[in-house]
Amino acid sequence: DDMGYSRPEFDADQGASAVKEAGGTIEMHHGSHNEQVVYINLVGGMTLEPNEDDQRFIVDGWAAAKFGLDIPKFLIAAAATVEMLGGPKKAKIIIPSLTPEQIADAL
Repeated sequence: DDMGYSRPEFDADQGASAVKEAGGTIEMHHGSHNEQVVYINLVGGMTLEPNEDDQRFIVDGWAAAKFGLDIPKFLIAAAATVEMLGGPKKAKIIIPSLTPEQIADAL
């Protein structure tokens, strides 16, 4: 039950309002949940479009920093949520294009 964060003190409508105020949009899910993969997107300012025919959970990890959240804790909470919903156990991580020099510098 504890995912590293205290439970939010807002309801779904207040959460949706906060997302819209921050410049985000709300996408409504259609049909049943049949997600086969989780996409963890680390490319700043980019999000993936939902696709009814190829359902997937999409987590914009970069957005955590925008809201002052701890990115690893945010991603762990997202993974725990997907797991509690009985979602897929397969994830794909989307990263920015990096040169070999940038990779070496990161190490």
